[in-house]
Amino acid sequence: MSTIDSLLSRRSIKLVQGPGPNEQELEQILRAAMCAPDHGRLQPWRFCLIRGENVQALGELAIGANERAGNPLTEQKAASVRAWLSKVPMLIAVASHIDHAEEKIPELERVLATGAAVTNMLHAAHQLGFGAFWSTGLGTYGEEVPEALGFDSLDYQFLGFVSVGTPIHNLGPAQRPDPQNFVREWQAA
Repeated sequence: MSTIDSLLSRRSIKLVQGPGPNEQELEQILRAAMCAPDHGRLQPWRFCLIRGENVQALGELAIGANERAGNPLTEQKAASVRAWLSKVPMLIAVASHIDHAEEKIPELERVLATGAAVTNMLHAAHQLGFGAFWSTGLGTYGEEVPEALGFDSLDYQFLGFVSVGTPIHNLGPAQRPDPQNFVREWQAA
């Protein structure tokens, strides 16, 4: 598959199962992240791998964190989260490091660089035949889950999780909008 064909055929795939990437494939996925555009070479992206039974443990932590924060999941939603995670072989937690000493490059650019790193990971996983999905559920916007993963809110902006595994269903090509609906051309007066 050509690079452009791979880019155009990638889609988010939430429902995955084992096997997940082996160590060599995971290394390729992570190396792809390191190739992201990065103003100032700050390398703000940080990742935490969650595999095997730890995926379910993270789900329980997130469900409990929502409850402790006064925002409990419905029984149906909690069951759905548990069912989804019971099959996911790997999650990659994603955060952007906040460098308080950096005055030249705005934090927004560091978050964008981290997003670009995740996009590269999604494309690498797709190219290797895996399904991947970037989720901002599982306690992303609270403090308890990120802190349990080592991402305290003073030093990191937590950006969610990438699930990676073998697709359960063949979804076929995604329906994409016409790019011309999102483009305009500027001309000097």
